[in-house]
Amino acid sequence: MKYSSDNIRNVVMLGHSGSGKTSFTECMLYEAGQINRLGSISEQTVTSDYTNIEKERGNSIFSTLMHTYWKDSKINIIDTPGYDDFIGEVISALKVADTGVIMLHAVNGVEVGTEVVWDYIQRFNTPGILIINQLDKEKSDYQTTLDQAIQRFGNKVIPIQYPLNEGDGFNTIVDALRMIVYKFPADGGKPTKEAIPESEIRRAQELHNALVEVAAENDEALMEKFFEEGTLNETELAKGLTVALAQQQFFPVFCCSSTQNMGSGRIMGFINDIAPSPAQRPPAELTSGGTLACDSTDDPSLFVFKTLSEPKVGMLSYFKVYSGSVQPGEEFYNQRTRSSERISQLYLSNGKSRSNVDQLQAGDIGVTVKLKDVLTNDTLTAKDNSNTITQIEYPLSRIRTAVTPPSKSEMEKLMKALHQIEMEDPTLRVEQNAQLKQTLLHGQGQLHLDLIKYRIEKVNGIQMEFEKPKIPYRETITRLSEASFRHKKQSGGSGQFAEVHMRIEPYHEGMADPASLSVRKIEIEDLPWGGQLAFYWCIVGGSIDSKYINAIKKGILSKMEEGPLTGSCVQDIRVCIYDGKMHAVDSNDMAFMIASAQAFKKAFKSAAPQILEPMYDLEVLCSNDVMGDVMGDLQTRRSMIQGMGAEGHYQKIMAKVPLAELYLYSSSLRSMSQGRAKFTRTFADYNAVPQDVQRALLAEHTDHAEAA
Repeated sequence: MKYSSDNIRNVVMLGHSGSGKTSFTECMLYEAGQINRLGSISEQTVTSDYTNIEKERGNSIFSTLMHTYWKDSKINIIDTPGYDDFIGEVISALKVADTGVIMLHAVNGVEVGTEVVWDYIQRFNTPGILIINQLDKEKSDYQTTLDQAIQRFGNKVIPIQYPLNEGDGFNTIVDALRMIVYKFPADGGKPTKEAIPESEIRRAQELHNALVEVAAENDEALMEKFFEEGTLNETELAKGLTVALAQQQFFPVFCCSSTQNMGSGRIMGFINDIAPSPAQRPPAELTSGGTLACDSTDDPSLFVFKTLSEPKVGMLSYFKVYSGSVQPGEEFYNQRTRSSERISQLYLSNGKSRSNVDQLQAGDIGVTVKLKDVLTNDTLTAKDNSNTITQIEYPLSRIRTAVTPPSKSEMEKLMKALHQIEMEDPTLRVEQNAQLKQTLLHGQGQLHLDLIKYRIEKVNGIQMEFEKPKIPYRETITRLSEASFRHKKQSGGSGQFAEVHMRIEPYHEGMADPASLSVRKIEIEDLPWGGQLAFYWCIVGGSIDSKYINAIKKGILSKMEEGPLTGSCVQDIRVCIYDGKMHAVDSNDMAFMIASAQAFKKAFKSAAPQILEPMYDLEVLCSNDVMGDVMGDLQTRRSMIQGMGAEGHYQKIMAKVPLAELYLYSSSLRSMSQGRAKFTRTFADYNAVPQDVQRALLAEHTDHAEAA
């Protein structure tokens, strides 16, 4: 059966790890008849978490596409991980979803992962449904969880349901929208419908009235009828709530127990009746500044939101049809590569299971395989079409590590495997740092990097180890210094001769030219590693021919690239060449390169040299009860506290911290806060290291040089 755009619902399952997203998704598939047996996470039989590492860990690591059918709708479901180490999977899914389903744990309340996904719900302007799960647990607390959600997310959070007997024996839900009670059998499944008990009528009616008001607010005719009659019928309610949900004016709250299979059917009914279809969502934004409506009669435009390499299958490309329709065998044009791609087969996905389909309409989500050169964020269109859908923006990395293979012979295989994963995972960055002579991985957290290691070892069969990454220190000077060096080499035939006199001093933009020297030429060069070299040619009288300028400058740059103190790059220095000597026969470019490099080294060491270290602005959000531990830990990391304040129910700490002290910070913060804190970091600038640190770095460099 073909589903039009109006009959498609794209939902993404969101929430903190352990909130029950995967179990609830399993209930949805089972209740809709998509699967004939209810799987279990503990038994490693759920549809969503099908990879080996997910089965071993017992939680979601990748986003998983599934689908089912309910009443009139085809519901595409994307289950996502709960840890923010894998936030890229969440963001990709939110890009193509039309409704976010946020799971709340009835025992733990609103957790860090919940707030992370709420932020993205707001950024994407995605309608949201909240579900308070785990109501069968002994310590479940529906009201506290609801109060936390309202406090942190606002008064637009409005309950549709509440439990009548949460905790052990939970089996009854009061539905204030339909004004009915759902009572479930002991093993879950389809409930019986009963009248609301007299003792609950008043509470249920108050909630119902609040929903009627929400529905009436967006339609003058409904508002008028509401004032006249004090209520709306079911059709009118559905019409008003659909608008309110789509415009984020209303975030309904439902109840369930995913482990007992209680409540999923009612929620799927709400998704079918009230949640927006792709055609009801705002048009997609294009890089050109225009928009693209969800219209099956338009030219086809597909957006690839996820790519994944699967053994024995090849590269899978997950995409959403933003306009037009797609059929197997059609040719498309990749707007990034400017090359054609042929979609040979179309699939619907349920975890690792895929079934062929002969057409997908605008708004639908599908999978294809073995496209030539397609990556996440690519737009595929008809060849004469230039539509390019705006790309997903992923967060900057928060953690880095160096990697080493067991042998040099394995390095090429390792880099090929890492780059393959980097193509699939836009939140991973692989860097071969020539200055540090290390291969670095930049990721979202320790769990993220551990996953990369697992995939490299288990899938690619390459052993690799993590090691502490080196720090990209910089060197500079703090005062003026002068030095000269004569290079003279005679070994039969033509020799080498060059003598260079130079002055070096700290440089900053806008500083005055040296008054005591006659400046003939100025070159300001932006250095590849940051900072500048100001090169002044001050030779008067031809003691050095101007044809050697480039050679002298090249010699200086060679020494700046590997600084005299620790081998780190040198920056922000003015060099004035004011005298020297040359020989009519023996002088050449090489001689002047050597002389200028050695003169620079001498002058540098007598100019009160200083080592600089990279500093990062760190922002930590944590609960009040762990704030003292977080502050104490930051103080041990040579941090400078820049400020403190409150953000929602969180305490916010802003600090400036040396990169050298941020190694393994992600793991430390998670341990200190039991996973209830989050942080971001951004590069700030370079600062001078303390003298004791500088002495230690110099000693370490000396020991390393002697050992070599």
